[in-house]
Amino acid sequence: MKPNGKVKIVDITTRKNEFEKRLYRCLASAPFRKYKNRREYLEKAILRGFHKKLLTLNGDIVGTIEYSPAGVSGFPIVGEDLVVMNCIWVLRRAKGHNFGKKLLNAMINKEKNAAGFATLAFERHWSPWMKKDQMERLGFTAVDSLRVRHKTEHRDQCFTVFLMWLPKARNARPPTWNTKKLLEGVTFCMGHPLYKPQSIKLKQIYEKC
Repeated sequence: MKPNGKVKIVDITTRKNEFEKRLYRCLASAPFRKYKNRREYLEKAILRGFHKKLLTLNGDIVGTIEYSPAGVSGFPIVGEDLVVMNCIWVLRRAKGHNFGKKLLNAMINKEKNAAGFATLAFERHWSPWMKKDQMERLGFTAVDSLRVRHKTEHRDQCFTVFLMWLPKARNARPPTWNTKKLLEGVTFCMGHPLYKPQSIKLKQIYEKC
């Protein structure tokens, strides 16, 4: 379906003064605050190729994508000439216009030297974001998986984390991941399904299920 209005994708990484709040927040209406882990991640990652883009429809922000080279990704994913997508999100009210594909293509077209792209996806997680079937519709395929559960929340609910892969170069090698590190959770984004709050002192907040 063709959107009724003007669609624009803006890279906000180099426009920090104008879009600083959006570097710290996703699209949810959570209050803006600079938190230490996110600030430290951005300071390191922006210098090494991190990008965050927003998709607007008639000036209204309805989508976002965030990615970086694997070496400064928010995830323990490893690969040669690999770009890792930290997240991609389109608001429900903007569904049906292929905005997710537009954001993905903006990343692919920007990262011309990448051999391929990787991300994480989920099944049976209580969060609605980064679902496996959503990533598959964007062209990613699963190359590995890990079934886990949270040690302090939803103890009775196991879910599966998938390592997803989208090759670009013909002979590109699929990525690998450090599953032991993955069990520690992530700290770069409060909205991510694997987020580890600072209040939790456990080294690993997930365990194999």
